[in-house]
Amino acid sequence: MEPPTGFRASLLSFLKFLPYFCGLLILGFIKGVLLCPWACLIMAIGLSVLILGLWPMHLIWTYYCIIRTKLVGPVVKLLLLIAATTILIIWLIIGIPGSIFAGLVYGFLAPIMATFGAVGEGKEKPFVHCFVDGTWSTITGSCTVVRDVKDLLFHSYFSIMDDLRLQKPPDGKPYEIRLLDIPGALISAACGLLLDGIMFTLIALYKCPVMLFKGWKRLIQDMIGREGPFLETACVPFAGLAILLWPFAVVGAVLASILSSIPLGAYSAVVAYQESSFIMGLAYVASSVSIFDEYTNDVLDMAPGSCFPRFKYRKSKDESSHGHNVPISRPSSFNKEKQEGKRPPSRVTSFKNSIDEFNPFKLLDHLFAECRHQGEELVNRGVITMKDIEETKSGKVGSGVLNVGLPAYVILNALLRSAKANSVGLILSDDSEITSDNRPRHTLFDWFFDPLMVIKEQIKAENFTEEEEEYLKMRVLLAGDPNRLKGALPEVPSLNERKKAEIDAFARRLQGITKSISRYPTAKRRFDVLVKALLSELERTMGGSLSTNGSQAQRLRNSVARMLSQKSLGKTANIRDEDPEAQITSSSRTP
Repeated sequence: MEPPTGFRASLLSFLKFLPYFCGLLILGFIKGVLLCPWACLIMAIGLSVLILGLWPMHLIWTYYCIIRTKLVGPVVKLLLLIAATTILIIWLIIGIPGSIFAGLVYGFLAPIMATFGAVGEGKEKPFVHCFVDGTWSTITGSCTVVRDVKDLLFHSYFSIMDDLRLQKPPDGKPYEIRLLDIPGALISAACGLLLDGIMFTLIALYKCPVMLFKGWKRLIQDMIGREGPFLETACVPFAGLAILLWPFAVVGAVLASILSSIPLGAYSAVVAYQESSFIMGLAYVASSVSIFDEYTNDVLDMAPGSCFPRFKYRKSKDESSHGHNVPISRPSSFNKEKQEGKRPPSRVTSFKNSIDEFNPFKLLDHLFAECRHQGEELVNRGVITMKDIEETKSGKVGSGVLNVGLPAYVILNALLRSAKANSVGLILSDDSEITSDNRPRHTLFDWFFDPLMVIKEQIKAENFTEEEEEYLKMRVLLAGDPNRLKGALPEVPSLNERKKAEIDAFARRLQGITKSISRYPTAKRRFDVLVKALLSELERTMGGSLSTNGSQAQRLRNSVARMLSQKSLGKTANIRDEDPEAQITSSSRTP
């Protein structure tokens, strides 16, 4: 859709659109008011039960893992026990009110967003969807939120604590703290919290009018000219809502600035301890005000630099914080404009181009879709067995072939594909490529993406043969089951001890990354869907091969049916809708 040109055409377009926007906003508001109590009830009860029910287990297991860990010494363990107790008490206090507040916010805003999304381009019967969208999906979304929180509190928590309990220090010596540096660090933290809390608040309040009027000016200019977020029809309702809610965004930014003073001020204790100097801690406290002021100037496109002094707070000579005259580097977008002489990005950037950028949840969906595809191939080859699926379904530790080995196997195939294509990023199975330009701008994703790029470059340097690649794949997939690994590894004469050690290191690193991905929000729910798909494929494959033995096939089907019936909040219908073979199997079992 081309935006109108000229002031008169833009004004007429805006006036014609305004009644639709107001009608959608009123309809969404009514739906939000009606559905908010139900969504709040589901999330408040579900999350509160999880918090209260798991809190004693979290308390006992946290104490046990901290006491048994070999990573830290006695003094650090004592401090960790005190900190863990404080965090668990705060979690219990704010968790229940927070679940009620989250239910209210989600139950009210989700129907409004769904109402606006119903009139986007390509939507069929928008009038009907305006009333239907955001009703039942809000209720099911509330249940999904409760389930994801359950996975985080149960699966992710115990996985992290087990790593803390079992991991050993790299050099064999536990981490310990210097007791003599503790008083100076605590005093530095107190000074940092006091000074940063006051100064950050004053700076945020001083600059909030600038953010308010600059934001309104930009949004109104885009609205009149149908540019920027107002270019695409699907985005117009959200952009119009942004104008109305912009003051709340400014208030939220001010509150976030005030809250940021807590970690930044407390970090002075870290500086004082690391440098073994109380003076360096105080220097950081004063410099953090300058850092914050300069950062807010960059964000609001104000004059660069800061009027506050910036001192040297590190003894090492390679720090960028040596003097107050060293400014913070602006983001790359500012540097490119100045260095290359380019004009600022145009406000008429299409929303359709921006949605092609990857986000963590899209990549997570792609990972599990590829796990399903390659997992079905491994089931047909007999590499993944019923024992693997039974261990995963029952929640046993087992060999980890499915929950750790299979995702690592999929990621390894992507790395090998990218290394062979000499790609600068990561090539997925659908030939799309993740690069530094379109990758998700998320700190959590950086923890996974950067190490994978390092492994890809190392694989490219090794230049493995096909036999060695197959050896590496089996090593990654079956690393948790040494007995099966010995029989599954192919004989590769070209492998010497050095190369085997390198392959083992690759396998351990990939499995470590995969274990971290499994703790990501919504990962457990997606993995449950994957397991059901593999169960259907295994039933179809093994059922056909055992058709001559009726009793064995019947026992297999009964075993699968029992496991499926034990799964709560299952999505078997979704899997069967997506898998025609599972539909055939299901229909053949129906009398």
